[in-house]
Amino acid sequence: MSATVKVLVVEDEIILAHDIRDRLTDMNYEVVGIAPSVAKAVAILEAQKDIDIIMIDIILKGDQDGIELAKIVNEKYHLPFIFLTSHADSSLVERAKKVHPYAYILKPFNDRQVKIAIELALMNFSNKTPGKDVFESKESNVETSQVLQIKDSLFLKKNHHFERVPLAEILFIEADNNYCTIYTKSERFVYAVVMKKVEQQLPVANFIRTHRSYIVNISQVTGFEGNMLFVGTHKIPVSKSQKEHIFKLFRTI
Repeated sequence: MSATVKVLVVEDEIILAHDIRDRLTDMNYEVVGIAPSVAKAVAILEAQKDIDIIMIDIILKGDQDGIELAKIVNEKYHLPFIFLTSHADSSLVERAKKVHPYAYILKPFNDRQVKIAIELALMNFSNKTPGKDVFESKESNVETSQVLQIKDSLFLKKNHHFERVPLAEILFIEADNNYCTIYTKSERFVYAVVMKKVEQQLPVANFIRTHRSYIVNISQVTGFEGNMLFVGTHKIPVSKSQKEHIFKLFRTI
Protein backbone atom coordinates (compact mmCIF):
# COMPACT_ATOMS: atom_id res chain seq x y z
CA MET A 1 0.00 0.00 0.00
CA SER A 2 1.35 3.45 -0.88
CA ALA A 3 1.76 6.08 1.81
CA THR A 4 1.75 9.85 1.87
CA VAL A 5 5.19 11.45 1.88
CA LYS A 6 5.92 12.69 5.41
CA VAL A 7 7.45 16.13 5.92
CA LEU A 8 8.99 17.75 9.00
CA VAL A 9 8.80 21.56 8.99
CA VAL A 10 11.46 23.42 10.99
CA GLU A 11 10.32 27.05 11.25
CA ASP A 12 10.16 29.34 14.28
CA GLU A 13 7.62 31.79 12.81
CA ILE A 14 4.43 29.99 13.78
CA ILE A 15 2.17 31.74 11.25
CA LEU A 16 4.53 30.88 8.41
CA ALA A 17 4.92 27.32 9.71
CA HIS A 18 1.15 26.84 9.66
CA ASP A 19 0.99 28.33 6.16
CA ILE A 20 3.59 25.80 4.96
CA ARG A 21 1.69 22.99 6.69
CA ASP A 22 -1.56 24.00 4.98
CA ARG A 23 0.12 24.25 1.56
CA LEU A 24 1.69 20.82 1.93
CA THR A 25 -1.57 19.28 3.13
CA ASP A 26 -3.36 20.68 0.09
CA MET A 27 -0.69 19.00 -2.07
CA ASN A 28 -1.39 15.64 -0.34
CA TYR A 29 1.82 15.63 1.70
CA GLU A 30 1.65 14.89 5.43
CA VAL A 31 3.27 17.27 7.91
CA VAL A 32 4.32 15.08 10.84
CA GLY A 33 5.52 17.95 12.99
CA ILE A 34 6.47 21.61 13.26
CA ALA A 35 9.70 22.36 15.11
CA PRO A 36 10.69 25.92 16.14
CA SER A 37 14.24 24.94 17.06
CA VAL A 38 17.04 22.50 16.30
CA ALA A 39 16.50 20.70 19.62
CA LYS A 40 12.80 20.17 18.92
CA ALA A 41 13.54 19.02 15.35
CA VAL A 42 16.03 16.42 16.61
CA ALA A 43 13.50 15.22 19.19
CA ILE A 44 10.91 14.67 16.43
CA LEU A 45 13.47 12.93 14.21
CA GLU A 46 14.32 10.57 17.08
CA ALA A 47 10.66 9.85 17.83
CA GLN A 48 9.48 9.38 14.23
CA LYS A 49 11.62 7.16 12.06
CA ASP A 50 9.46 7.39 8.92
CA ILE A 51 10.06 11.04 8.01
CA ASP A 52 10.85 11.39 4.29
CA ILE A 53 11.97 15.00 3.89
CA ILE A 54 12.66 18.10 6.00
CA MET A 55 11.98 21.78 5.24
CA ILE A 56 14.39 23.90 7.30
CA ASP A 57 14.42 27.66 7.81
CA ILE A 58 18.09 28.67 7.83
CA ILE A 59 17.52 31.40 10.43
CA LEU A 60 16.22 29.97 13.71
CA LYS A 61 16.08 31.43 17.20
CA GLY A 62 18.53 29.95 19.67
CA ASP A 63 22.17 28.90 19.68
CA GLN A 64 21.88 26.67 16.59
CA ASP A 65 20.52 27.68 13.20
CA GLY A 66 19.16 25.65 10.30
CA ILE A 67 22.64 25.05 8.88
CA GLU A 68 23.68 23.40 12.14
CA LEU A 69 20.58 21.19 11.93
CA ALA A 70 21.47 20.29 8.33
CA LYS A 71 24.88 19.08 9.51
CA ILE A 72 23.18 16.82 12.07
CA VAL A 73 20.77 15.50 9.43
CA ASN A 74 23.65 14.70 7.07
CA GLU A 75 25.67 12.95 9.75
CA LYS A 76 22.95 10.99 11.53
CA TYR A 77 19.62 10.84 9.70
CA HIS A 78 20.54 10.87 5.99
CA LEU A 79 17.37 12.56 4.74
CA PRO A 80 16.78 15.09 1.97
CA PHE A 81 16.23 18.65 3.20
CA ILE A 82 15.15 21.94 1.69
CA PHE A 83 16.38 25.30 2.97
CA LEU A 84 13.92 28.17 3.45
CA THR A 85 15.14 31.70 3.98
CA SER A 86 14.32 35.35 3.36
CA HIS A 87 18.04 36.17 3.68
CA ALA A 88 20.32 35.70 0.70
CA ASP A 89 23.49 37.46 1.83
CA SER A 90 26.69 35.93 0.50
CA SER A 91 28.15 34.75 3.83
CA LEU A 92 24.98 32.84 4.72
CA VAL A 93 24.78 31.28 1.27
CA GLU A 94 28.42 30.17 1.44
CA ARG A 95 27.79 28.47 4.80
CA ALA A 96 24.61 26.87 3.49
CA LYS A 97 26.36 25.50 0.38
CA LYS A 98 28.78 23.51 2.53
CA VAL A 99 26.01 21.28 3.91
CA HIS A 100 24.70 20.50 0.40
CA PRO A 101 20.96 21.20 0.53
CA TYR A 102 18.84 19.25 -1.95
CA ALA A 103 16.69 22.29 -2.80
CA TYR A 104 16.21 25.89 -1.71
CA ILE A 105 13.23 28.26 -1.47
CA LEU A 106 13.51 32.01 -1.05
CA LYS A 107 10.68 33.65 0.90
CA PRO A 108 8.07 34.74 0.03
CA PHE A 109 7.13 31.68 -2.03
CA ASN A 110 4.08 30.26 -3.78
CA ASP A 111 2.60 26.77 -4.09
CA ARG A 112 4.42 26.02 -7.33
CA GLN A 113 7.80 26.83 -5.80
CA VAL A 114 7.10 24.55 -2.82
CA LYS A 115 5.92 21.74 -5.10
CA ILE A 116 8.99 21.98 -7.35
CA ALA A 117 11.37 22.19 -4.38
CA ILE A 118 10.01 18.97 -2.85
CA GLU A 119 10.19 17.12 -6.16
CA LEU A 120 13.70 18.43 -6.84
CA ALA A 121 14.93 17.51 -3.36
CA LEU A 122 13.58 13.96 -3.63
CA MET A 123 15.04 13.61 -7.12
CA ASN A 124 18.47 14.90 -6.07
CA PHE A 125 18.50 12.68 -3.00
CA SER A 126 17.49 9.61 -5.00
CA ASN A 127 20.20 10.35 -7.58
CA LYS A 128 22.73 11.04 -4.77
CA THR A 129 23.36 14.50 -6.22
CA PRO A 130 22.91 17.29 -3.66
CA GLY A 131 21.80 20.51 -5.29
CA LYS A 132 25.21 22.10 -5.79
CA ASP A 133 23.79 25.05 -7.69
CA VAL A 134 20.40 25.41 -6.01
CA PHE A 135 21.21 28.93 -4.83
CA GLU A 136 22.09 30.09 -8.35
CA SER A 137 19.26 28.52 -10.35
CA LYS A 138 16.12 30.63 -10.59
CA GLU A 139 13.93 27.88 -12.01
CA SER A 140 14.36 24.15 -11.82
CA ASN A 141 12.97 21.69 -14.32
CA VAL A 142 11.64 18.49 -12.79
CA GLU A 143 10.57 15.67 -15.05
CA THR A 144 6.88 14.86 -14.68
CA SER A 145 7.50 11.12 -14.98
CA GLN A 146 10.07 10.65 -12.25
CA VAL A 147 10.41 7.23 -10.63
CA LEU A 148 12.67 7.60 -7.60
CA GLN A 149 14.16 4.94 -5.37
CA ILE A 150 14.93 6.06 -1.82
CA LYS A 151 15.95 3.46 0.74
CA ASP A 152 13.42 0.59 0.59
CA SER A 153 10.74 2.42 -1.40
CA LEU A 154 9.90 3.92 -4.77
CA PHE A 155 8.53 7.45 -4.74
CA LEU A 156 5.89 7.48 -7.45
CA LYS A 157 3.96 10.42 -8.88
CA LYS A 158 0.18 10.33 -8.61
CA ASN A 159 -2.20 13.27 -9.06
CA HIS A 160 0.71 15.75 -9.05
CA HIS A 161 2.31 14.59 -5.81
CA PHE A 162 4.66 11.81 -4.76
CA GLU A 163 3.56 8.75 -2.84
CA ARG A 164 5.92 6.34 -1.11
CA VAL A 165 5.52 2.72 -2.23
CA PRO A 166 7.62 0.07 -0.45
CA LEU A 167 9.49 -2.10 -2.93
CA ALA A 168 7.98 -5.17 -1.27
CA GLU A 169 4.49 -3.94 -2.28
CA ILE A 170 5.29 -3.87 -6.01
CA LEU A 171 4.07 -6.89 -7.98
CA PHE A 172 5.34 -6.21 -11.50
CA ILE A 173 5.87 -3.55 -14.14
CA GLU A 174 4.29 -3.73 -17.58
CA ALA A 175 5.46 -1.74 -20.62
CA ASP A 176 3.26 -0.61 -23.50
CA ASN A 177 5.20 1.39 -26.08
CA ASN A 178 6.35 4.55 -24.26
CA TYR A 179 4.18 3.92 -21.21
CA CYS A 180 4.82 1.84 -18.10
CA THR A 181 2.31 0.65 -15.52
CA ILE A 182 3.59 -0.21 -12.07
CA TYR A 183 1.26 -2.69 -10.37
CA THR A 184 1.28 -2.80 -6.57
CA LYS A 185 -0.80 -4.92 -4.21
CA SER A 186 -3.46 -2.22 -4.03
CA GLU A 187 -3.19 0.13 -7.03
CA ARG A 188 -1.53 1.07 -10.32
CA PHE A 189 0.76 3.93 -11.33
CA VAL A 190 0.91 4.83 -15.03
CA TYR A 191 3.93 6.70 -16.41
CA ALA A 192 4.78 8.17 -19.80
CA VAL A 193 8.28 6.70 -19.63
CA VAL A 194 10.13 3.80 -21.24
CA MET A 195 10.65 0.60 -19.23
CA LYS A 196 14.42 1.07 -19.04
CA LYS A 197 14.07 4.22 -16.90
CA VAL A 198 11.94 2.37 -14.36
CA GLU A 199 14.26 -0.64 -14.42
CA GLN A 200 17.22 1.57 -13.50
CA GLN A 201 15.54 2.41 -10.18
CA LEU A 202 14.91 -1.21 -9.16
CA PRO A 203 17.37 -3.34 -7.15
CA VAL A 204 18.53 -6.23 -9.35
CA ALA A 205 18.46 -8.63 -6.41
CA ASN A 206 14.68 -8.23 -6.11
CA PHE A 207 13.42 -7.59 -9.63
CA ILE A 208 13.98 -9.46 -12.89
CA ARG A 209 13.06 -8.77 -16.51
CA THR A 210 11.04 -11.76 -17.71
CA HIS A 211 10.07 -10.36 -21.10
CA ARG A 212 10.65 -7.19 -23.08
CA SER A 213 7.39 -5.88 -21.64
CA TYR A 214 7.53 -7.19 -18.05
CA ILE A 215 9.64 -6.86 -14.91
CA VAL A 216 8.62 -8.98 -11.92
CA ASN A 217 9.22 -8.70 -8.19
CA ILE A 218 10.82 -12.10 -7.49
CA SER A 219 9.37 -12.29 -3.97
CA GLN A 220 5.82 -11.92 -5.32
CA VAL A 221 5.95 -14.96 -7.64
CA THR A 222 3.62 -17.64 -6.29
CA GLY A 223 4.10 -20.28 -8.99
CA PHE A 224 4.77 -20.99 -12.65
CA GLU A 225 3.48 -23.11 -15.49
CA GLY A 226 4.64 -23.40 -19.08
CA ASN A 227 6.08 -20.03 -19.98
CA MET A 228 4.04 -18.12 -17.37
CA LEU A 229 4.79 -16.86 -13.86
CA PHE A 230 1.93 -16.40 -11.40
CA VAL A 231 2.02 -13.07 -9.58
CA GLY A 232 -1.07 -12.56 -7.47
CA THR A 233 -3.99 -13.01 -9.85
CA HIS A 234 -1.83 -12.16 -12.88
CA LYS A 235 0.00 -14.39 -15.34
CA ILE A 236 3.26 -12.89 -16.56
CA PRO A 237 4.91 -14.24 -19.73
CA VAL A 238 8.54 -15.36 -19.82
CA SER A 239 10.42 -14.95 -23.10
CA LYS A 240 12.29 -17.87 -24.67
CA SER A 241 15.62 -16.13 -24.14
CA GLN A 242 14.95 -15.75 -20.42
CA LYS A 243 13.10 -18.99 -19.74
CA GLU A 244 16.00 -21.24 -18.71
CA HIS A 245 17.59 -18.63 -16.46
CA ILE A 246 14.33 -17.60 -14.77
CA PHE A 247 12.87 -21.02 -14.07
CA LYS A 248 16.23 -22.21 -12.79
CA LEU A 249 16.17 -19.27 -10.40
CA PHE A 250 12.76 -20.18 -8.99
CA ARG A 251 13.59 -23.83 -8.62
CA THR A 252 16.49 -22.87 -6.36
CA ILE A 253 14.54 -20.54 -4.09
